[in-house]
Amino acid sequence: MIVTLTMNPSVDASTSINQVVPDHKMRCREASYKPGGGGVNVARAVHRLGGESLALFTSGGLHGQLLSQMLEKEGVSHQSIPIEGQTRENLIVLEESTGQQFRFDMPGPHFIESDWERCLEQLNSLTVEPTYIVASGSLPPGCPKDFYARVVTVAKKWNVRVIVDTSGEALQLAADAGVYLLKPNARELEELVGREIANDEAIEAAALQLIDEGRTEVVIVSLGGEGALMITKEGAERIQAPDVNVVSVVGAGDSLVGGIVYSLAQGRSLRQSVQFGVAAGAAAVMNPERELCKREDTERLFASMTKGITGE
Repeated sequence: MIVTLTMNPSVDASTSINQVVPDHKMRCREASYKPGGGGVNVARAVHRLGGESLALFTSGGLHGQLLSQMLEKEGVSHQSIPIEGQTRENLIVLEESTGQQFRFDMPGPHFIESDWERCLEQLNSLTVEPTYIVASGSLPPGCPKDFYARVVTVAKKWNVRVIVDTSGEALQLAADAGVYLLKPNARELEELVGREIANDEAIEAAALQLIDEGRTEVVIVSLGGEGALMITKEGAERIQAPDVNVVSVVGAGDSLVGGIVYSLAQGRSLRQSVQFGVAAGAAAVMNPERELCKREDTERLFASMTKGITGE
């Protein structure tokens, strides 16, 4: 079983307006709402690809209830973990006259100790032993920076593979605990090793340093439209993304992770799984914001990649 954990989920409201003007009342178009947060989106991507996962996420107030309702409607298996504060709402506004997008991400509710302790308890009390745990997304205020490291400690009692996709000190401390897979971008990798990274060779050297230090077994460095670099102790390989028509890049990273963990759970090799993840990320950018990847697009792109043919 794939379990995703999201400590700072969100309800993402998207709307548009002709022009953003300061100090004026701006009348927006009708808003649409989608579930948000790294692990939540990974679980949604796994579900879209035909897999089974369990999304664990914190939930507070009306926004928490709405998040559960939206996941229920999508058919994503989930368990909410009650917290004292209100689940955050993010706002995305498209300025139609320029095509610019304005994203307003809220910090999230301030956790008290019992909030994050309850999350570890729920993870500990799972009745079915997971195969993979994906800890993804930011940590809310008040949550200890080593929270994902604590998740790794819980996972080790089952000998479960942990995949971490976060940033900053939370990423550093999770790596210190020793995980299966890290998915940083180039900037986050620089922060992990404490030096500037200028090219693929430097990325490989930095990732191999993390592997040699026992902080991770696999590093997948996302390169946006250029695909991803896969680094293991055997070396590095660039997985080139297929050429597609880009509609929105939002959700591509979560689709990449979802594609990788789904494919691993299906028994594919690591290389094939990373290829499938890159295909899922490319499929996501073909769709409107937060629609994530579609199974048919992902499988078509994956087939074209494994045959050496460029996808459309």
